Amino acid sequence: MDLTLLYRGPLASCDYDCPYCPFAKRRDSRAQLTADRAALARFTDWVAGPGADDRLSVLFTPWGEGLVRSWYRRALIELSHLPHVARAVIQTNLGGRTEWTAEADLETLALWCTYHPGQTPYERFLGRCRQLADRGVRFSVGVVGLPEHLAQARRLRRALPSEVYLWINAAEGYTYTDEEAALWEALDPLFPYSRHPHRSAGLPCRTGASVISVDGDGTVRRCHFVREELGNLYDGSFRAALGPRACPLKVCDCHIGYVHLETLPLYDVFAGGVLERIPAGPVTGPVPLPGPVRPPAVPAP
Repeated sequence: MDLTLLYRGPLASCDYDCPYCPFAKRRDSRAQLTADRAALARFTDWVAGPGADDRLSVLFTPWGEGLVRSWYRRALIELSHLPHVARAVIQTNLGGRTEWTAEADLETLALWCTYHPGQTPYERFLGRCRQLADRGVRFSVGVVGLPEHLAQARRLRRALPSEVYLWINAAEGYTYTDEEAALWEALDPLFPYSRHPHRSAGLPCRTGASVISVDGDGTVRRCHFVREELGNLYDGSFRAALGPRACPLKVCDCHIGYVHLETLPLYDVFAGGVLERIPAGPVTGPVPLPGPVRPPAVPAP
């Protein structure tokens, strides 16, 4: 079967201190890092030896920054060379060096990179993006859409290769006027999808069927945002629970969640690049939304 795994282990430490992130500047103890490394090794061992019919795609979504840890770099390299792994991706602030990507299979490896103004020098971040582009690494770049980030986002868009998609995440808790939203949409025509939460209650979603979330203990849930357990990865108990199911939440407001909603056209928009957030082709204008993004009221599921 084709299965997408969103893996989030116990790692919570990050080298950045973004004021809009609740996980900024956390520090893991040596014991916590050891536990995270062991959990990741167990996960990658499972991926390396699935059933013969499994074709897997993996997105690492750590609370902290994974690529400053050698075990995440090694995991991505190893997974990228497995013939049954279609994609090996990680979300990263790109704060570490990029030379390790030379060891990976670039047909499989991809990076979801976020630029955080004020946390890293602009030229350093841009330089690492150019290194990735020169090496042929698939990657997208994004910025949190706060007013104070607009000038830097525009500067980054001008400097990046035209084929690199620059996405904008709506800032949590920030309300955009239509005029402000238009400024961000000029940079990212898909910004309207991030601007408002999407109604999801009772609607079909690929999570729980072809997409699952896995934590460091192997507990499987349909996604990061629904706490109901479907079983465990390592004893295989999750497989019996896989199947189409409606979303139990009122709304979905995170890209790694709503991209899988069957009511949105994003699997077509990002065909071949859903996990790394890379569109299938140039996005030169607004992509129509299927009706109101935020209805006046949402009934309880």
